[in-house]
Amino acid sequence: MITRKLSEIAAMCGGTIQNDTDAGSIEIAGVSINSRRMSPGQLFIPIKGENFDGHAFASSAIEGGAVATLWQRDKELPEALTSGVPLILVDDTTEALQQLASAYRDELQVRVVGVTGSNGKTTTKDMVAALLSGFFRVHKTDGNYNNHIGLPLTLLALEEGVEVVVLEMGMSEFGEIDLLTRLAKPDVAIITNIGESHMLQLGSRAGITQAKLEIVAGLKPGGLLLINGDEPLLHEGLKGLALPELTEVQTFGLQGDNRWAAENVIVNATTSSFDVRGDNGLQHVELPVAGTHNVSNALAAIATAKKFGLTDNVIRQGFAGLKLTAMRIEPGVAYNGAMLLNDAYNASPTSVRAAIDLVAGLSGYHCKWLVLGDMLELGPDEEAMHGEIGAYVNPSKADRVLTFGKLSQHIAAEAAKQFADGSDHIRAFEDKQQLIEWLRAHLVPEDLVLVKGSRGMRMEEIIHDLQRA
Repeated sequence: MITRKLSEIAAMCGGTIQNDTDAGSIEIAGVSINSRRMSPGQLFIPIKGENFDGHAFASSAIEGGAVATLWQRDKELPEALTSGVPLILVDDTTEALQQLASAYRDELQVRVVGVTGSNGKTTTKDMVAALLSGFFRVHKTDGNYNNHIGLPLTLLALEEGVEVVVLEMGMSEFGEIDLLTRLAKPDVAIITNIGESHMLQLGSRAGITQAKLEIVAGLKPGGLLLINGDEPLLHEGLKGLALPELTEVQTFGLQGDNRWAAENVIVNATTSSFDVRGDNGLQHVELPVAGTHNVSNALAAIATAKKFGLTDNVIRQGFAGLKLTAMRIEPGVAYNGAMLLNDAYNASPTSVRAAIDLVAGLSGYHCKWLVLGDMLELGPDEEAMHGEIGAYVNPSKADRVLTFGKLSQHIAAEAAKQFADGSDHIRAFEDKQQLIEWLRAHLVPEDLVLVKGSRGMRMEEIIHDLQRA
Protein backbone atom coordinates (compact mmCIF):
# COMPACT_ATOMS: atom_id res chain seq x y z
CA MET A 1 0.00 0.00 0.00
CA ILE A 2 1.05 3.58 -0.47
CA THR A 3 3.24 4.83 2.37
CA ARG A 4 4.24 8.48 2.05
CA LYS A 5 4.52 11.64 4.11
CA LEU A 6 1.43 13.83 4.08
CA SER A 7 3.37 16.53 2.24
CA GLU A 8 4.20 14.03 -0.51
CA ILE A 9 0.57 12.89 -0.68
CA ALA A 10 -0.55 16.50 -1.08
CA ALA A 11 1.91 17.09 -3.91
CA MET A 12 0.91 13.86 -5.66
CA CYS A 13 -2.81 14.67 -5.61
CA GLY A 14 -2.52 18.40 -6.29
CA GLY A 15 -3.73 19.49 -2.83
CA THR A 16 -2.62 21.85 -0.09
CA ILE A 17 -2.28 21.08 3.61
CA GLN A 18 -4.39 23.02 6.09
CA ASN A 19 -4.68 23.19 9.89
CA ASP A 20 -1.13 22.23 10.89
CA THR A 21 2.08 23.58 9.44
CA ASP A 22 3.95 20.54 10.82
CA ALA A 23 1.45 18.03 9.44
CA GLY A 24 3.50 17.42 6.30
CA SER A 25 5.81 15.08 8.20
CA ILE A 26 2.94 12.75 9.23
CA GLU A 27 3.35 9.30 7.70
CA ILE A 28 0.35 8.01 5.74
CA ALA A 29 -0.04 4.23 5.53
CA GLY A 30 -2.75 3.48 3.00
CA VAL A 31 -6.04 5.11 2.09
CA SER A 32 -9.71 4.32 2.62
CA ILE A 33 -13.01 5.74 1.40
CA ASN A 34 -15.01 3.87 4.05
CA SER A 35 -15.10 5.48 7.50
CA ARG A 36 -16.26 2.19 9.03
CA ARG A 37 -13.22 0.29 7.77
CA MET A 38 -10.41 2.64 8.72
CA SER A 39 -7.08 1.28 9.87
CA PRO A 40 -4.75 3.33 12.07
CA GLY A 41 -2.49 5.59 10.00
CA GLN A 42 -4.69 5.74 6.90
CA LEU A 43 -5.76 8.76 4.88
CA PHE A 44 -9.52 9.15 4.59
CA ILE A 45 -10.79 10.14 1.14
CA PRO A 46 -14.42 11.31 1.30
CA ILE A 47 -16.11 10.55 -2.01
CA LYS A 48 -19.10 12.64 -3.05
CA GLY A 49 -21.72 10.86 -5.14
CA GLU A 50 -25.22 11.58 -6.39
CA ASN A 51 -26.90 10.21 -3.28
CA PHE A 52 -24.17 10.33 -0.63
CA ASP A 53 -21.32 12.51 0.59
CA GLY A 54 -18.36 10.99 2.39
CA HIS A 55 -17.49 14.35 3.92
CA ALA A 56 -20.26 13.74 6.44
CA PHE A 57 -18.27 10.81 7.84
CA ALA A 58 -14.86 12.45 8.14
CA SER A 59 -15.11 12.82 11.93
CA SER A 60 -16.00 9.13 12.25
CA ALA A 61 -13.01 8.26 10.06
CA ILE A 62 -10.70 10.24 12.33
CA GLU A 63 -12.14 8.44 15.35
CA GLY A 64 -11.57 5.15 13.54
CA GLY A 65 -7.84 5.77 13.11
CA ALA A 66 -7.42 8.07 10.10
CA VAL A 67 -4.54 10.50 10.68
CA ALA A 68 -5.66 12.94 7.98
CA THR A 69 -8.38 13.47 5.41
CA LEU A 70 -8.84 14.97 2.00
CA TRP A 71 -11.41 17.76 1.87
CA GLN A 72 -13.16 19.31 -1.10
CA ARG A 73 -12.70 23.09 -1.13
CA ASP A 74 -16.37 23.85 -1.81
CA LYS A 75 -17.50 21.93 1.29
CA GLU A 76 -17.93 23.76 4.57
CA LEU A 77 -15.72 22.49 7.38
CA PRO A 78 -17.53 21.19 10.48
CA GLU A 79 -16.32 22.64 13.73
CA ALA A 80 -14.70 19.35 14.74
CA LEU A 81 -12.31 19.61 11.78
CA THR A 82 -11.47 23.32 11.88
CA SER A 83 -8.34 22.79 13.96
CA GLY A 84 -5.97 20.01 14.90
CA VAL A 85 -6.93 17.50 12.21
CA PRO A 86 -4.60 17.57 9.18
CA LEU A 87 -6.52 18.25 5.98
CA ILE A 88 -5.51 18.21 2.34
CA LEU A 89 -7.71 20.63 0.42
CA VAL A 90 -8.50 19.63 -3.17
CA ASP A 91 -10.93 20.81 -5.82
CA ASP A 92 -12.54 17.37 -6.24
CA THR A 93 -11.89 14.39 -3.98
CA THR A 94 -12.61 11.76 -6.65
CA GLU A 95 -10.23 13.39 -9.11
CA ALA A 96 -7.65 13.75 -6.32
CA LEU A 97 -7.96 10.01 -5.60
CA GLN A 98 -7.34 9.27 -9.28
CA GLN A 99 -4.41 11.69 -9.52
CA LEU A 100 -2.83 10.20 -6.40
CA ALA A 101 -3.19 6.67 -7.80
CA SER A 102 -1.68 7.69 -11.15
CA ALA A 103 1.29 9.38 -9.47
CA TYR A 104 1.87 6.34 -7.23
CA ARG A 105 1.68 3.98 -10.20
CA ASP A 106 4.37 6.06 -11.94
CA GLU A 107 6.69 5.73 -8.95
CA LEU A 108 6.45 1.92 -8.87
CA GLN A 109 8.58 -0.50 -10.85
CA VAL A 110 5.54 -2.52 -11.85
CA ARG A 111 4.19 -3.93 -15.08
CA VAL A 112 0.47 -3.71 -15.70
CA VAL A 113 -1.97 -5.99 -17.52
CA GLY A 114 -5.32 -4.35 -18.26
CA VAL A 115 -8.36 -6.53 -19.00
CA THR A 116 -11.68 -5.38 -20.41
CA GLY A 117 -14.52 -6.93 -22.40
CA SER A 118 -18.26 -7.46 -22.24
CA ASN A 119 -17.90 -10.94 -20.74
CA GLY A 120 -15.07 -12.93 -19.26
CA LYS A 121 -12.90 -10.10 -17.99
CA THR A 122 -12.96 -11.27 -14.35
CA THR A 123 -12.20 -14.87 -15.34
CA THR A 124 -9.42 -13.73 -17.66
CA LYS A 125 -8.02 -11.49 -14.90
CA ASP A 126 -7.98 -14.48 -12.54
CA MET A 127 -6.29 -16.67 -15.16
CA VAL A 128 -3.60 -14.12 -16.01
CA ALA A 129 -2.85 -13.56 -12.32
CA ALA A 130 -2.68 -17.31 -11.66
CA LEU A 131 -0.16 -17.84 -14.46
CA LEU A 132 2.06 -14.86 -13.69
CA SER A 133 2.05 -15.68 -9.96
CA GLY A 134 4.17 -18.71 -10.78
CA PHE A 135 7.15 -16.43 -11.45
CA PHE A 136 6.33 -12.87 -10.29
CA ARG A 137 4.90 -11.09 -7.26
CA VAL A 138 1.41 -10.36 -8.55
CA HIS A 139 -1.53 -8.28 -7.35
CA LYS A 140 -4.94 -8.31 -9.04
CA THR A 141 -8.21 -6.40 -8.87
CA ASP A 142 -10.17 -7.52 -5.84
CA GLY A 143 -13.72 -8.55 -6.75
CA ASN A 144 -15.21 -6.01 -9.13
CA TYR A 145 -13.13 -2.98 -8.11
CA ASN A 146 -12.96 -2.10 -11.78
CA ASN A 147 -14.38 1.41 -12.05
CA HIS A 148 -13.19 5.02 -11.64
CA ILE A 149 -12.97 4.56 -7.87
CA GLY A 150 -12.15 0.87 -7.52
CA LEU A 151 -9.20 0.87 -9.92
CA PRO A 152 -7.41 3.80 -8.21
CA LEU A 153 -7.94 2.10 -4.84
CA THR A 154 -6.41 -1.08 -6.28
CA LEU A 155 -3.35 0.85 -7.43
CA LEU A 156 -2.96 2.53 -4.04
CA ALA A 157 -3.15 -0.87 -2.31
CA LEU A 158 -0.07 -2.12 -4.17
CA GLU A 159 2.98 -2.98 -2.11
CA GLU A 160 6.17 -1.41 -3.41
CA GLY A 161 7.70 -4.80 -4.21
CA VAL A 162 4.86 -5.98 -6.45
CA GLU A 163 6.16 -6.78 -9.94
CA VAL A 164 2.91 -7.20 -11.90
CA VAL A 165 -0.62 -5.95 -11.33
CA VAL A 166 -3.59 -7.33 -13.29
CA LEU A 167 -6.37 -4.76 -13.49
CA GLU A 168 -9.94 -5.35 -14.58
CA MET A 169 -11.51 -2.36 -16.35
CA GLY A 170 -15.28 -2.04 -16.48
CA MET A 171 -17.48 0.58 -18.05
CA SER A 172 -21.03 1.56 -18.90
CA GLU A 173 -20.38 4.83 -20.78
CA PHE A 174 -17.98 6.23 -23.33
CA GLY A 175 -14.82 7.66 -21.78
CA GLU A 176 -14.69 5.40 -18.74
CA ILE A 177 -12.13 2.93 -20.11
CA ASP A 178 -10.13 5.89 -21.47
CA LEU A 179 -9.83 7.25 -17.91
CA LEU A 180 -8.91 3.90 -16.38
CA THR A 181 -6.26 3.00 -18.93
CA ARG A 182 -4.59 6.40 -18.64
CA LEU A 183 -4.37 5.86 -14.88
CA ALA A 184 -3.07 2.31 -15.18
CA LYS A 185 -0.76 2.69 -18.23
CA PRO A 186 -0.83 -1.03 -19.12
CA ASP A 187 2.01 -2.93 -20.76
CA VAL A 188 -0.50 -5.52 -22.00
CA ALA A 189 -4.15 -4.76 -22.82
CA ILE A 190 -6.73 -7.53 -23.36
CA ILE A 191 -10.21 -7.25 -24.87
CA THR A 192 -12.02 -10.52 -24.18
CA ASN A 193 -15.05 -10.02 -26.44
CA ILE A 194 -17.85 -7.69 -27.48
CA GLY A 195 -21.32 -8.51 -26.17
CA GLU A 196 -24.54 -6.64 -25.60
CA SER A 197 -24.18 -5.38 -22.03
CA HIS A 198 -24.81 -1.62 -21.65
CA MET A 199 -26.54 -1.47 -25.02
CA LEU A 200 -28.92 1.00 -23.38
CA GLN A 201 -26.10 3.50 -22.81
CA LEU A 202 -23.90 2.78 -25.83
CA GLY A 203 -26.52 2.23 -28.51
CA SER A 204 -25.06 -0.70 -30.44
CA ARG A 205 -22.39 -3.37 -30.42
CA ALA A 206 -20.30 -1.04 -32.58
CA GLY A 207 -20.58 1.54 -29.81
CA ILE A 208 -19.55 -1.06 -27.25
CA THR A 209 -16.54 -1.91 -29.43
CA GLN A 210 -15.54 1.74 -29.59
CA ALA A 211 -15.79 2.03 -25.81
CA LYS A 212 -13.71 -1.12 -25.20
CA LEU A 213 -11.01 -0.03 -27.65
CA GLU A 214 -10.43 3.05 -25.52
CA ILE A 215 -8.06 0.78 -23.60
CA VAL A 216 -5.34 1.52 -26.18
CA ALA A 217 -5.24 5.18 -25.08
CA GLY A 218 -3.09 4.36 -22.07
CA LEU A 219 -1.15 1.43 -23.53
CA LYS A 220 2.57 1.94 -23.16
CA PRO A 221 4.66 2.37 -26.33
CA GLY A 222 5.87 -1.08 -27.38
CA GLY A 223 3.00 -2.70 -25.50
CA LEU A 224 0.91 -5.70 -26.52
CA LEU A 225 -2.77 -5.45 -27.47
CA LEU A 226 -4.58 -8.79 -27.36
CA ILE A 227 -8.01 -8.88 -29.00
CA ASN A 228 -10.56 -11.62 -29.53
CA GLY A 229 -9.96 -12.38 -33.18
CA ASP A 230 -13.32 -14.15 -33.51
CA GLU A 231 -15.05 -10.75 -33.24
CA PRO A 232 -15.20 -8.89 -36.60
CA LEU A 233 -16.14 -5.63 -34.88
CA LEU A 234 -12.76 -5.52 -33.14
CA HIS A 235 -10.91 -5.91 -36.43
CA GLU A 236 -13.06 -3.19 -37.95
CA GLY A 237 -12.67 -0.93 -34.94
CA LEU A 238 -8.88 -1.10 -35.14
CA LYS A 239 -8.88 0.34 -38.65
CA GLY A 240 -7.80 3.94 -38.48
CA LEU A 241 -7.35 3.79 -34.70
CA ALA A 242 -4.17 5.55 -33.57
CA LEU A 243 -2.14 3.02 -31.61
CA PRO A 244 0.79 3.93 -29.36
CA GLU A 245 4.20 3.66 -30.99
CA LEU A 246 5.44 0.10 -31.65
CA THR A 247 2.22 -1.50 -30.38
CA GLU A 248 2.02 -5.20 -31.18
CA VAL A 249 -1.46 -6.56 -31.92
CA GLN A 250 -2.15 -10.28 -31.50
CA THR A 251 -5.41 -12.20 -31.82
CA PHE A 252 -6.74 -15.09 -29.77
CA GLY A 253 -9.90 -17.15 -30.07
CA LEU A 254 -11.52 -20.40 -31.09
CA GLN A 255 -11.14 -19.92 -34.83
CA GLY A 256 -8.04 -21.42 -36.38
CA ASP A 257 -6.76 -18.26 -38.06
CA ASN A 258 -5.98 -16.52 -34.75
CA ARG A 259 -2.41 -16.04 -33.55
CA TRP A 260 -3.43 -17.96 -30.43
CA ALA A 261 -5.98 -20.70 -31.19
CA ALA A 262 -7.03 -23.99 -29.61
CA GLU A 263 -7.54 -27.48 -30.95
CA ASN A 264 -8.47 -30.86 -29.48
CA VAL A 265 -10.83 -29.11 -27.07
CA ILE A 266 -12.57 -31.35 -24.52
CA VAL A 267 -15.11 -29.93 -22.06
CA ASN A 268 -17.03 -31.53 -19.21
CA ALA A 269 -19.08 -30.06 -16.37
CA THR A 270 -16.10 -28.97 -14.26
CA THR A 271 -12.98 -28.93 -16.48
CA SER A 272 -11.72 -28.18 -19.97
CA SER A 273 -8.62 -29.26 -21.85
CA PHE A 274 -7.03 -28.23 -25.14
CA ASP A 275 -3.84 -27.85 -27.14
CA VAL A 276 -2.55 -24.53 -28.42
CA ARG A 277 -2.62 -24.70 -32.19
CA GLY A 278 0.35 -24.18 -34.50
CA ASP A 279 3.87 -23.06 -33.67
CA ASN A 280 2.93 -21.68 -30.25
CA GLY A 281 3.61 -25.16 -28.99
CA LEU A 282 1.81 -25.43 -25.64
CA GLN A 283 0.12 -28.82 -25.45
CA HIS A 284 -2.19 -30.58 -23.00
CA VAL A 285 -3.51 -27.57 -21.15
CA GLU A 286 -5.91 -28.50 -18.33
CA LEU A 287 -8.35 -25.94 -16.92
CA PRO A 288 -10.30 -26.45 -13.67
CA VAL A 289 -13.27 -24.66 -15.26
CA ALA A 290 -15.78 -25.62 -17.95
CA GLY A 291 -16.72 -24.01 -21.24
CA THR A 292 -15.21 -23.31 -24.64
CA HIS A 293 -15.55 -19.59 -23.91
CA ASN A 294 -13.16 -20.15 -21.01
CA VAL A 295 -10.76 -21.84 -23.42
CA SER A 296 -10.76 -18.55 -25.32
CA ASN A 297 -10.10 -16.64 -22.08
CA ALA A 298 -7.27 -19.05 -21.30
CA LEU A 299 -5.66 -18.35 -24.67
CA ALA A 300 -5.50 -14.65 -23.79
CA ALA A 301 -3.87 -15.56 -20.49
CA ILE A 302 -1.36 -17.83 -22.24
CA ALA A 303 -0.46 -15.10 -24.73
CA THR A 304 0.14 -12.72 -21.81
CA ALA A 305 2.25 -15.28 -19.96
CA LYS A 306 4.37 -15.86 -23.06
CA LYS A 307 4.87 -12.09 -23.41
CA PHE A 308 6.26 -12.15 -19.86
CA GLY A 309 8.60 -15.03 -20.72
CA LEU A 310 6.94 -17.84 -18.77
CA THR A 311 7.70 -21.46 -19.66
CA ASP A 312 5.11 -24.05 -20.60
CA ASN A 313 5.49 -25.87 -17.27
CA VAL A 314 4.93 -22.67 -15.26
CA ILE A 315 1.80 -21.97 -17.33
CA ARG A 316 0.39 -25.45 -16.75
CA GLN A 317 1.10 -25.22 -13.02
CA GLY A 318 -0.60 -21.84 -12.93
CA PHE A 319 -3.79 -23.24 -14.45
CA ALA A 320 -3.69 -26.19 -12.05
CA GLY A 321 -3.83 -23.78 -9.10
CA LEU A 322 -6.43 -21.45 -10.64
CA LYS A 323 -9.13 -20.17 -8.28
CA LEU A 324 -11.88 -18.24 -10.06
CA THR A 325 -13.98 -15.49 -8.54
CA ALA A 326 -17.27 -16.96 -7.29
CA MET A 327 -20.33 -17.59 -9.48
CA ARG A 328 -18.44 -18.12 -12.73
CA ILE A 329 -19.65 -21.63 -13.68
CA GLU A 330 -18.95 -22.57 -10.08
CA PRO A 331 -19.68 -26.28 -9.55
CA GLY A 332 -21.69 -27.51 -6.61
CA VAL A 333 -23.90 -30.34 -5.42
CA ALA A 334 -27.63 -30.17 -4.70
CA TYR A 335 -29.30 -31.53 -1.60
CA ASN A 336 -29.96 -34.80 -3.43
CA GLY A 337 -26.61 -35.13 -5.24
CA ALA A 338 -27.58 -33.45 -8.54
CA MET A 339 -24.85 -31.43 -10.29
CA LEU A 340 -25.15 -27.64 -9.98
CA LEU A 341 -23.39 -24.99 -12.07
CA ASN A 342 -23.60 -21.50 -10.56
CA ASP A 343 -23.06 -18.97 -13.36
CA ALA A 344 -25.17 -16.31 -11.67
CA TYR A 345 -22.71 -13.43 -11.41
CA ASN A 346 -24.12 -11.70 -14.50
CA ALA A 347 -25.70 -12.32 -17.88
CA SER A 348 -25.90 -10.98 -21.41
CA PRO A 349 -27.07 -12.65 -24.63
CA THR A 350 -23.47 -13.59 -25.49
CA SER A 351 -22.72 -15.17 -22.12
CA VAL A 352 -26.10 -16.94 -21.93
CA ARG A 353 -25.55 -18.53 -25.34
CA ALA A 354 -22.11 -19.65 -24.12
CA ALA A 355 -23.75 -21.23 -21.07
CA ILE A 356 -26.31 -23.00 -23.26
CA ASP A 357 -23.52 -24.29 -25.49
CA LEU A 358 -21.72 -25.62 -22.42
CA VAL A 359 -24.78 -27.54 -21.28
CA ALA A 360 -25.37 -28.79 -24.83
CA GLY A 361 -21.91 -30.33 -24.92
CA LEU A 362 -22.32 -32.26 -21.66
CA SER A 363 -23.55 -35.85 -21.55
CA GLY A 364 -24.29 -38.55 -19.01
CA TYR A 365 -27.10 -36.75 -17.17
CA HIS A 366 -30.70 -37.86 -16.79
CA CYS A 367 -32.04 -34.33 -17.35
CA LYS A 368 -30.20 -31.11 -18.17
CA TRP A 369 -31.90 -28.00 -16.74
CA LEU A 370 -31.39 -24.39 -17.75
CA VAL A 371 -32.61 -21.93 -15.11
CA LEU A 372 -32.43 -18.46 -16.65
CA GLY A 373 -33.20 -15.02 -15.24
CA ASP A 374 -33.69 -11.64 -16.86
CA MET A 375 -30.78 -9.99 -18.67
CA LEU A 376 -30.70 -6.32 -17.75
CA GLU A 377 -29.48 -3.07 -19.37
CA LEU A 378 -30.03 -4.28 -22.94
CA GLY A 379 -31.89 -1.22 -24.20
CA PRO A 380 -35.06 -0.94 -26.27
CA ASP A 381 -34.61 -4.35 -27.95
CA GLU A 382 -34.47 -6.24 -24.65
CA GLU A 383 -37.64 -8.25 -25.27
CA ALA A 384 -36.45 -9.38 -28.70
CA MET A 385 -33.05 -10.33 -27.29
CA HIS A 386 -34.68 -12.49 -24.65
CA GLY A 387 -36.81 -14.10 -27.33
CA GLU A 388 -33.70 -14.87 -29.37
CA ILE A 389 -32.24 -16.73 -26.41
CA GLY A 390 -35.39 -18.83 -26.22
CA ALA A 391 -35.17 -19.62 -29.91
CA TYR A 392 -31.55 -20.68 -29.39
CA VAL A 393 -32.61 -23.44 -26.99
CA ASN A 394 -33.78 -26.76 -28.41
CA PRO A 395 -34.06 -30.36 -27.15
CA SER A 396 -30.53 -31.16 -28.34
CA LYS A 397 -29.10 -28.54 -25.98
CA ALA A 398 -31.20 -28.89 -22.82
CA ASP A 399 -34.09 -30.99 -21.58
CA ARG A 400 -35.95 -28.40 -19.52
CA VAL A 401 -35.91 -24.63 -19.19
CA LEU A 402 -37.17 -22.62 -16.21
CA THR A 403 -37.19 -18.82 -16.31
CA PHE A 404 -37.54 -16.16 -13.65
CA GLY A 405 -38.60 -12.58 -14.34
CA LYS A 406 -40.88 -10.65 -16.66
CA LEU A 407 -38.36 -10.30 -19.48
CA SER A 408 -37.48 -13.99 -19.31
CA GLN A 409 -41.08 -14.86 -20.16
CA HIS A 410 -39.99 -14.10 -23.73
CA ILE A 411 -37.28 -16.75 -23.38
CA ALA A 412 -39.88 -19.25 -22.24
CA ALA A 413 -42.35 -18.37 -24.99
CA GLU A 414 -39.83 -18.85 -27.79
CA ALA A 415 -38.20 -21.90 -26.22
CA ALA A 416 -41.59 -23.62 -25.98
CA LYS A 417 -41.83 -23.48 -29.77
CA GLN A 418 -38.68 -25.60 -30.05
CA PHE A 419 -40.11 -28.48 -28.03
CA ALA A 420 -42.87 -30.89 -29.06
CA ASP A 421 -44.57 -30.38 -25.72
CA GLY A 422 -43.38 -26.97 -24.60
CA SER A 423 -45.72 -26.76 -21.64
CA ASP A 424 -44.10 -29.83 -20.10
CA HIS A 425 -40.49 -28.79 -20.70
CA ILE A 426 -40.62 -25.00 -20.39
CA ARG A 427 -41.97 -23.07 -17.42
CA ALA A 428 -41.90 -19.33 -16.65
CA PHE A 429 -42.05 -18.02 -13.08
CA GLU A 430 -42.43 -14.53 -11.66
CA ASP A 431 -41.93 -15.76 -8.11
CA LYS A 432 -38.46 -17.13 -7.36
CA GLN A 433 -39.58 -19.24 -4.42
CA GLN A 434 -42.23 -20.94 -6.54
CA LEU A 435 -39.55 -21.76 -9.11
CA ILE A 436 -37.33 -23.24 -6.40
CA GLU A 437 -40.12 -25.35 -4.96
CA TRP A 438 -41.13 -26.65 -8.39
CA LEU A 439 -37.52 -27.50 -9.26
CA ARG A 440 -36.90 -29.26 -5.94
CA ALA A 441 -40.02 -31.35 -6.50
CA HIS A 442 -38.81 -32.56 -9.91
CA LEU A 443 -35.01 -32.73 -9.53
CA VAL A 444 -33.41 -36.17 -9.35
CA PRO A 445 -29.83 -37.04 -8.32
CA GLU A 446 -28.74 -37.79 -11.89
CA ASP A 447 -29.66 -34.30 -13.17
CA LEU A 448 -27.58 -31.23 -14.01
CA VAL A 449 -28.76 -27.66 -13.36
CA LEU A 450 -27.15 -24.51 -14.72
CA VAL A 451 -28.36 -21.20 -13.22
CA LYS A 452 -27.70 -17.85 -14.90
CA GLY A 453 -29.08 -14.30 -14.86
CA SER A 454 -28.10 -10.69 -14.43
CA ARG A 455 -26.71 -9.56 -11.07
CA GLY A 456 -29.89 -7.75 -10.16
CA MET A 457 -31.89 -10.99 -10.37
CA ARG A 458 -29.85 -12.67 -7.58
CA MET A 459 -30.14 -16.07 -9.22
CA GLU A 460 -27.55 -17.53 -6.83
CA GLU A 461 -30.35 -17.71 -4.26
CA ILE A 462 -31.71 -20.64 -6.27
CA ILE A 463 -28.36 -22.42 -6.02
CA HIS A 464 -28.11 -21.78 -2.28
CA ASP A 465 -31.60 -23.17 -1.68
CA LEU A 466 -30.89 -26.30 -3.76
CA GLN A 467 -27.77 -26.93 -1.67
CA ARG A 468 -29.75 -26.96 1.57
CA ALA A 469 -30.99 -30.34 2.76
